[in-house]
Amino acid sequence: MQVILGVIFHFIGGFASGSFYIPYKKVKGWAWESFWIVGGLFSWLIVPPIAAFLTVPNFIDIIKATNGGILALTYFFGLLWGIGGLTYGLGVRYLGVSLGSTIILGLCSVFGALVPAVYYQFSPTEGKDSIGILASNTWGQIVLIGIVVCVLGIVICGRAGTLKERDLNKEGAAENENKDYNFGLGITVAIVSGILSACFAFGIDAGAAMADAANETWRAANNITDGSNFLYKNNVTYIIILWGGLTTNFVWCMILNARNKTFSNYTDSKTPLLKNYIFSALAGTTWFLQFFFYGMGESKLGNGASSWILHMAFIILIANVWGLILKEWKTVSKKAFSTLILGIATITLSVLLVGYGNNLKDKEAAAKAKRTEAVKQ
Repeated sequence: MQVILGVIFHFIGGFASGSFYIPYKKVKGWAWESFWIVGGLFSWLIVPPIAAFLTVPNFIDIIKATNGGILALTYFFGLLWGIGGLTYGLGVRYLGVSLGSTIILGLCSVFGALVPAVYYQFSPTEGKDSIGILASNTWGQIVLIGIVVCVLGIVICGRAGTLKERDLNKEGAAENENKDYNFGLGITVAIVSGILSACFAFGIDAGAAMADAANETWRAANNITDGSNFLYKNNVTYIIILWGGLTTNFVWCMILNARNKTFSNYTDSKTPLLKNYIFSALAGTTWFLQFFFYGMGESKLGNGASSWILHMAFIILIANVWGLILKEWKTVSKKAFSTLILGIATITLSVLLVGYGNNLKDKEAAAKAKRTEAVKQ
């Protein structure tokens, strides 16, 4: 039952992440930077403390009691991750929901697995898997194979992107497609997004003391002694990480507002102001919900790596369903479309491989614990 709940929570989180950009498409007459930061204020500033208030008792006291160095490091990783989030939005803008999300999330899966593993190789941390550990165990080798397959899937999706660009350059094809489509620029920001998005995991690790405090408070209040984890423990850590994300995105969007002279968007009566604010707020709130449900799913599955991969798989699938619904590939050739499908299938296979590897790890750990308990008896 715990595993089923974990999968359901990750599906809801994946649906939120794969769908959050859709309300932005309903915003009329605003520049990208204007609706992005309005939505971002809800994603990073307004909704996170509301979620913490509703789920984590005395969350403000937990933050106040946390060491300043921990808060600063958590915030710093949030800054770096914020650049990844910013370039995610740009990647979707220039590549479309389907292709953009597939490539970016594929890269997130790769770097989200490799960057922390390399980091922990040089800075060993209890409970964290280094690249050496991965390479020296059967389950780890399967995970690494899955990562290689993921890279292959990204390359195939990139090929689909070049084919799509060629099709759109044909006379009359571009009229019904994404007018902002730019594969070269899109793939560049997608790579940056994929690398820096791994910093969110570091932010969670850096702010673990806050999540642990929330967990212990919950256990004490409910007299829990069986090692169960608080479903919402990460909600307090998210506040600090997302402040970092807000800082990065706010500075960049203000620069764009000044450069493009789009500050007037926020008060322009010639645009549907109320609807624009509502749709931007809806997009921002939906975006935050991915982490709300991700934390719930992880608490049920008890394996961060498996949770991350499962989360990525659902996002990729949902984003591509939206891409089909929005007819982003309507005017392209069958070759371009079939190449995209092949790329998605390859990335999905990589996700399954990584998930299987982590499942083997869990089984090995359980068997080891069982043997240890038998020896004690």
